[in-house]
Amino acid sequence: MAATVKICGLMMPQTIRSIAQLPIDHIGFIFAKSRRQVTPEQVGEMIRTYRGERPDGTPLMFGVFVNPSFEQLEMTLAEAPLDVVQLHGEETPEFCRKVKETLGVKVYKVFSVTEETGSSPREQLEIYLGSIDGILLDTAGGGTGKTFDWERIPDYLPVTREAGIPLIVAGGLHADNVAELLSRYRPDGVDISSGVETDGVKDVSKITTFVERVKACV
Repeated sequence: MAATVKICGLMMPQTIRSIAQLPIDHIGFIFAKSRRQVTPEQVGEMIRTYRGERPDGTPLMFGVFVNPSFEQLEMTLAEAPLDVVQLHGEETPEFCRKVKETLGVKVYKVFSVTEETGSSPREQLEIYLGSIDGILLDTAGGGTGKTFDWERIPDYLPVTREAGIPLIVAGGLHADNVAELLSRYRPDGVDISSGVETDGVKDVSKITTFVERVKACV
């Protein structure tokens, strides 16, 4: 089965109209401080635009947050009907569980992959199992446009496979390296933002090529 593909950091309804018919599985909107930050009202409009083009309920809509308050998530979801809350900060398992159970959304937790020694990947992940619906591995700092050491992926995969949750890889991906990632390490999905941009703006041609490369890897 082909990996899932997530296009993150969308900001404009016209981009959504241009990519609506591509086999994209996940769309990400950034609510954290970023040059790609959008408001709940903007995202609500973009989701309605996408649903008008794709009434089948796909792709899943992700909201990207860093250490949000529960109240911020409540207010955001009142304007933007997200399917998934993606948490990039120091959110605890208890917070993740509260979001998941109270707000009725899926929760994905992001783990930064570093060279530092410390707790093992299994120890990192196990305390979150049951509180989250998926994990995302990213380069430390996020949004750097750089890859992490992919040799670390096999340290995480057995835990997610046993738990039955997807593992998505982000960080420095583009059309020319994603096939290597997928063929060698077999994550469940990939997440891209800057790798499908030209001069900081989402490039429909690059998005199309990236999606085609991902879906060609089975």
